[in-house]
Amino acid sequence: MKRWLVGFAALLLTLALVACGGGDGAEGNKDSGTGEGEQINLDFWVFGSTGYDKLIEEYQEANPNVTITLNEGEMEDMHNNLFTSISAGSGAPDIAMVEVSQIAKFMQAKDRFQNLNDYGAEEVADNFLDWKWQQAQSVDGSFQLGLPTDIGPTTMFYRTDVIEAAGLPTDPEGLAAEIDSWDAYYEAAKKIKDTTGKPIADSPELVFNAIRDQQPQQYFNEDNELIIEDTVKGAYDFTTKMVKEGLVGQNPLWTPEWGSAMGDGSYATMPGAPAWMIGVVKGNAPDAGGNWSLTTIPEGAGNWGGSFLTIPESDYPQEAFDFISWLTAPEQQLKSFNDMGLFPSAPAVFEAEEFLNTTDEYFSGAPTAKIFAEAAQTVTPVYMGINYAMVNNELVTALTNVAVEGADPQAEWDAAVERIEQQLERQ
Repeated sequence: MKRWLVGFAALLLTLALVACGGGDGAEGNKDSGTGEGEQINLDFWVFGSTGYDKLIEEYQEANPNVTITLNEGEMEDMHNNLFTSISAGSGAPDIAMVEVSQIAKFMQAKDRFQNLNDYGAEEVADNFLDWKWQQAQSVDGSFQLGLPTDIGPTTMFYRTDVIEAAGLPTDPEGLAAEIDSWDAYYEAAKKIKDTTGKPIADSPELVFNAIRDQQPQQYFNEDNELIIEDTVKGAYDFTTKMVKEGLVGQNPLWTPEWGSAMGDGSYATMPGAPAWMIGVVKGNAPDAGGNWSLTTIPEGAGNWGGSFLTIPESDYPQEAFDFISWLTAPEQQLKSFNDMGLFPSAPAVFEAEEFLNTTDEYFSGAPTAKIFAEAAQTVTPVYMGINYAMVNNELVTALTNVAVEGADPQAEWDAAVERIEQQLERQ
């Protein structure tokens, strides 16, 4: 992990002086003609709620010859449209947001994208967390597909009312000390069940994900060999053991039941919760403020989500790079965090007093930004591979069958492995 030996203000001054398109000012690289001259039109595809429209206005005011058209869509649709466009050789935008789980897929088509190292990416690499930067980099480091935007470092959300009823500490530091390992999590689950009758978590997938995301390797190695027996079988066994003992509930993620349970206090913790999950909880349980808090996750954080800004075959690659290097600079990432809750991938932001002082009364006044920032700096990069989503879907199916239908865990694992291997063989 890089050491940030300068204060936030000093770093911003340095960026303003030397970064290509970065810094507090929105002026583009004059050598590329971004600041004045030829009219530049850039199409920009994103998904989700980014709030980038405000920052685009700021950039355009400082660069009146640049017009940036923001197109917002659903994540799956945007990725499908992008892949179709680059495959056809036409219709792709100048700038496209790509989610981390899709990076390996698009890296295989890197000849249809600009290598950002050709436009100054290496000069801004130190702005970002090492592991985040590496996620969009070729194995040999020669090709940089995208610049990092947000990240999803994982923590553990918890219901203070359920934790208190079980006789466990309700403050973040105290609970983290009490549940500092997965063995301790299991023991806490038994205590919560005995005293309250409630499970420690309501979703098997969250427990599995939390442990999986701590592993240095998950589904594939960098030779794209399936390695799940050696890497995540332990997470699966631990999760299904807790399910069978009634310590973890059965709600699949993203179902109405999962959402409504956030407000009724029917379970104690949400392990593996990333920064963006704050909005999910608040949206599903608007009246539960003060009953939630968060702390560190047992045995270290993982990462769930986050994106990159890429440049397909643009007519204005340098101008596009000038804009995205400005948009992802620490100053703009702090604005995105304040406006939309996008958690920064630039660790310089973690030193800003404005950032460190962020608390959330909904989460019992916990220092949310500080907890997530500490988690972010412990994450290690993981190779995902182009078939990550397929493997994950099959393992989630196995977990769901165990939780909902009472199926045998080993039989479900074996069936999932067989389905995965069959799909890989057909490729």
